[in-house]
Amino acid sequence: SSTMMYGHVDRPEHWVAHLNVLRRIQDRTGGFTEFVPLPFVHQSSPLYLAGAARPGPTHRDNRAVHALARIMLHGRIPQIQTSWVKLGVQRSQVMLSGGANDLGGTLMEETISRMAGSEHGSAKTVAELVSIAEGIGRPARQRTTTYATRAA
Repeated sequence: SSTMMYGHVDRPEHWVAHLNVLRRIQDRTGGFTEFVPLPFVHQSSPLYLAGAARPGPTHRDNRAVHALARIMLHGRIPQIQTSWVKLGVQRSQVMLSGGANDLGGTLMEETISRMAGSEHGSAKTVAELVSIAEGIGRPARQRTTTYATRAA
């Protein structure tokens, strides 16, 4: 996996620089199977509470990061994941319509985002994830960590 947390002290030029680093690493190693943009969850973050960060990314930032990743990583890292646990269902659906092609997993009991203040839950069933994707006309399939189709 490759990731990038954004929406705290960063600006768009930082996103471009980070994605360029990932492109160079991927060109050298071929080891990344996906890119996961991680929007900063600010509500209980010590960085935000100390006044050193902004209150997370805007919706426009979220859309820009996912779309930029799709463009800049095209041909290198095929999967761009959206984080339903950080963005919620509706915003994740928007990301699936504009750059992301992976909704992520069911999770068991995600705690990092919840501890930072996320209110979008810590687990989803397979049926819930299928419903999220199909709700915007996108196909859904179960997969392995390496993106092979999982046997039913």
